[in-house]
Amino acid sequence: MPTTLTLPDKPPALKAESRELDFYYGSFKALKRISMPVYENKVTALIGPSGCGKSTYLRCFNRMHDLYPGHRYDGSIHLNPDHVDVLHRSVDPIEVRMRISMVFQKPNPFPKSVFENVAYGLKVRGETSRSFLSDKVEAALKAAAIWSEVSDRLDDLAVNLSGGQQQRLCIARALATEPEMILFDEPTSALDPIATGSIEELIGEIKQKVTVLIVTHNMQQAARVSDYTAYMYLGEVIEYGETRDIFMKPKRKETEDYITGRFG
Repeated sequence: MPTTLTLPDKPPALKAESRELDFYYGSFKALKRISMPVYENKVTALIGPSGCGKSTYLRCFNRMHDLYPGHRYDGSIHLNPDHVDVLHRSVDPIEVRMRISMVFQKPNPFPKSVFENVAYGLKVRGETSRSFLSDKVEAALKAAAIWSEVSDRLDDLAVNLSGGQQQRLCIARALATEPEMILFDEPTSALDPIATGSIEELIGEIKQKVTVLIVTHNMQQAARVSDYTAYMYLGEVIEYGETRDIFMKPKRKETEDYITGRFG
């Protein structure tokens, strides 16, 4: 009987990578020499206690810290396939945010119509064709699993939607510009369990098209939605690996203590 060979799984492509990344709020060093991969079309979760640097690290990827004075990056974040360092001074942060979108903790629709919310980024990019915008808005709303709920309400104010609908609208807004990555900063912390389940299911679907980096305090959520997990503490990545390994057989005692609730 012939021997059956089991070939190893092909490693995922590298979408982004931080290298020796430090970040400062004024004189305070919030991140310390973080080197970590982010794999393409995978969900990577950042976990750890409050104040450990998760959101700070997340916001480095699309230069959100540039919006405030006194903040400083050292090190680099390389984005593939063109291997551009998104933190380099020659790189336009607006263009970075087109390639790397963000969804925040609380739904933050603009005080505009549903249509205008989703079309906003495309208009910033210079798109003016109504038919083109309509097609892109519909595609983004469908990708965010909310089209059936708002297709006859496109001219209504977005703030009149429910909390869960508003968050899915914000995801549609992020998807409309066809980003390569989406950053989620605790996207379900303000939602009820049903809406949370909808967002988690959606994250599992959109990773087929975009790479996802998510901050969450919910250990069960990290275990459900992510492929890779990084445990952070005091501005450092203590342990990083495939999610099943981090949760089932962590290598560091600090990680095990946090996941089991003995710390944090």
